[in-house]
Amino acid sequence: MSESLADFSLGKRIQPKGIIQKVGVIGCGAVGQEITRAISQYGIDVVFLDLDEERIKLIYKQIDEQLDDVINHWGLTPGEKRAIMSRIKGTTNYNDLADCDIVIESISSRKRGTSIEIRKEIFSKVEEVVREDAIISSNIATLMISDLATVLKRPERAIGIHFILPVHRSHVIEVVRGINSSEEAYQQVIKFAGMINKRIIRVNESPGNIVTRMLVTTINEACEILMEGVASVADIDIAMKESSGNIYGPFEMADRIGLDKILKYMDNLYQEFGDKKYKPSPIIKRLVRANYYGRITNRGFYNYESGRAVDQTVVCAVIK
Repeated sequence: MSESLADFSLGKRIQPKGIIQKVGVIGCGAVGQEITRAISQYGIDVVFLDLDEERIKLIYKQIDEQLDDVINHWGLTPGEKRAIMSRIKGTTNYNDLADCDIVIESISSRKRGTSIEIRKEIFSKVEEVVREDAIISSNIATLMISDLATVLKRPERAIGIHFILPVHRSHVIEVVRGINSSEEAYQQVIKFAGMINKRIIRVNESPGNIVTRMLVTTINEACEILMEGVASVADIDIAMKESSGNIYGPFEMADRIGLDKILKYMDNLYQEFGDKKYKPSPIIKRLVRANYYGRITNRGFYNYESGRAVDQTVVCAVIK
């Protein structure tokens, strides 16, 4: 009887069942980059997919600069940075996601509305290339994972994972089970959360989950206080940070997320619930119309230089 080394699996790397070794991230804008960094720093390989090679080069450069900034603040060593970068790969080809254990959609569309059809198309393309047991997820803010999963042949594999900003400082993620989400997929996401040092917040499926619904109403109220002339942008932010223990004030967080995204969240939630507390403030609308999206455009509620807020004169000029 002839036996080969393969029959004994000698020389093969045994993969423990349930261990997440590679994650795909589709859409590597500001949030996608934070997600990519947060995952890769815990020893997990990350493949990010974006539009073209020029975008991929830019994303590599941006992540590299972000890690340099962490090094400058004594939060990382050069050796740790090299290890993180070695685990990150960019691609434009869905086939490179084939051996991912989890794929997370995190696109950043500047169009109004939910972009649900684009996201459904992404889900379909992902399912064509990944294994049958791979989890297909979305960094959902105002969408329902069940709606996205309708295009899947195996909708039980879909789980919503919402990373809380800033990803590197937040210790929690919102995990959303859809109507058809399986217990097996859910448990895999719980394991994944533990691997990247995140505590899960179990969320029953609802547009906006917890954080987005609370965040947009806080930003709206901050805008109302600003319009009434009660206090300045900076003072409102300071008051909220000191009283709540938050890292960022409402205006700082809005600029960080992107005012165009905040407007989309508000529009989607207002359309879903019909509650005026989600109706976008006129200030948000005016800033977005002026293309003042926040940090990404270096102008929002604050002016920015090299990614740092320098003053708040822009918003004062826009709202007058």
